[in-house]
Amino acid sequence: MVVWTVPAKEDLRRIYQFIAGDSKYYASEVAERLIELTLHLQLFPDQGRIVPELNNPKIRELMIYSYRLIYQLGSKNIYVLTIIHMRQKLRRKNLKSL
Repeated sequence: MVVWTVPAKEDLRRIYQFIAGDSKYYASEVAERLIELTLHLQLFPDQGRIVPELNNPKIRELMIYSYRLIYQLGSKNIYVLTIIHMRQKLRRKNLKSL
């Protein structure tokens, strides 16, 4: 099962609000696509690449639009940890749930 952490939900909300400032239509499209992407993780959890900054095979990322969706493989669940812009540096604070 895919579980969205609180920080990841907040990231998604912030992304939606930012894009909605220009277009609610595109904000919805981006948010829906990010959510859809996580649904595929249930079938193919290893599809993302290992996050280079962490080099941990259990923490992976998928790229979509200008964003990095970072998730962690658990024993039973897959945890969406954060969504950050590709230009943003990954910091430990982005991974509060680790």
